[in-house]
Amino acid sequence: MTETGSDRPTVAVIGAGVSGLSAAFLLRNAGLDVTVLEGSPQLGGKLAVSEVGGIAVDSGAEALLARRPEGTGLIGELGLSGQLEVPGTTAAGIWTRGRIRSLPRRQFMGVPADIAELAGTGILSEAGLARAAQEPTLPDGEPATDVSVTSRVGGRFGAELVDRLVEPLLGGVYAGRCDDLSFDATLPALAQAARRHHSLTDAAASLVPASHGPASPGRGAAPDQPAPAPVFATLAGGLGTLPGALAAASGARVRTSAMVRELARTPAGWRLTVGSAHAPEVLEADAVIIAVPAVAAGRLLAGVAEPAASALREIRYASMAVVTLAYPVAAFPGPVTGSGFLVPAVDERTIKAVTFSTVKWPHLRATRPDLHIVRCSVGRLGEDAVLQRDDAELAALAAADLAEATGVRGRPADARVSRWGGGLPQYSVGHLGRVARIRAGIASQPGLAVCGAAYDGVGIPACIATARLAAEQVLAYHGSRARPA
Repeated sequence: MTETGSDRPTVAVIGAGVSGLSAAFLLRNAGLDVTVLEGSPQLGGKLAVSEVGGIAVDSGAEALLARRPEGTGLIGELGLSGQLEVPGTTAAGIWTRGRIRSLPRRQFMGVPADIAELAGTGILSEAGLARAAQEPTLPDGEPATDVSVTSRVGGRFGAELVDRLVEPLLGGVYAGRCDDLSFDATLPALAQAARRHHSLTDAAASLVPASHGPASPGRGAAPDQPAPAPVFATLAGGLGTLPGALAAASGARVRTSAMVRELARTPAGWRLTVGSAHAPEVLEADAVIIAVPAVAAGRLLAGVAEPAASALREIRYASMAVVTLAYPVAAFPGPVTGSGFLVPAVDERTIKAVTFSTVKWPHLRATRPDLHIVRCSVGRLGEDAVLQRDDAELAALAAADLAEATGVRGRPADARVSRWGGGLPQYSVGHLGRVARIRAGIASQPGLAVCGAAYDGVGIPACIATARLAAEQVLAYHGSRARPA
């Protein structure tokens, strides 16, 4: 920034979540002077870690998709590949119709690839299963425009399959509702496969491994098959350690409690107003990367790139909380197996998902073999009332649901409630069009880029991919302005 007196091109990154810090890190070797400005007192966004029961446990995102290269690749660039940990099991269930039932192995985000296997789980009623079984015989019908998940999947398989299988899985990602979420934006791989197949059953089958016999939780590969690559990964100290590593390795100047309140175009680049209205600080930069949620990004771009700002204001956010509970192992009536379970919204429970963290991540269990750490997700779009309860009451509600589902006895030995107000962007119907309008509006402003969870996916690898795109756009802009030395 201008206060450094550097002759190097300057870049301001607004937001120190994983997207903004990744963008700063990816610019580290470009000869630019990079400053990251974060409005809150700490960096990391929705990645954070703290102790529960004496164990360092993530309070935000706790896993990244290992089969996308952006996340593990960046961790490798940081020299942290040796700290990657993979799950001990990914077998999971659905708590519905009176008990926890195994998820079918051959399904894609709840869309079944094998109706017979689905029938064996008992997730659907007889009527719901009969309706779902009709799907392969229905006439092919590709919607002319983007539609909701409920419209597309429910129209093929029936409403019960959406309610009891698809929505719990998508809700675990977006905390949203299938009658609002865009089919094309939230299930892009399935949407593409559906264009090549007559039925969604066949489309899902093309995206999941072929069956090699009866399913069993935690079963390894068949003798003649290579072991599948891990689907998820985390860091030994928690994914909440990633932001600090990115900040340190980026070489950028990282400032917390530095809220950017205004952004304006100048003849030479950009002017940023930082801090309170009583004592504003004015900074200038040649280029700016906006890496904050859509609502805040829309405010900054109002009057600067109004078409982009208007589209950003259309993106809604859901609030949620993570209730992390520590129980003595003996409190459970038997061995805890599987990585956790999901809960359909139609069953009207407080919790929407449970992760048995010390089962899913063996390195956590090794720290305290006498404890089970259980992570409960609470809150969906439109469920703000439950989140208004205080921490003690919210933890008690989550513990009561857990006891009913698993039979765990007694009070937890420790508890932590982590609230993520407005934490998850909703990819509502028309999302891809909104993102196209945002990017077209940004493209009209040289030296400006955006990145984050609001655009191409809410997972860590998807956020890193948007950060890479933003960094490339800034580098291309500076390349076009390059002058002879």
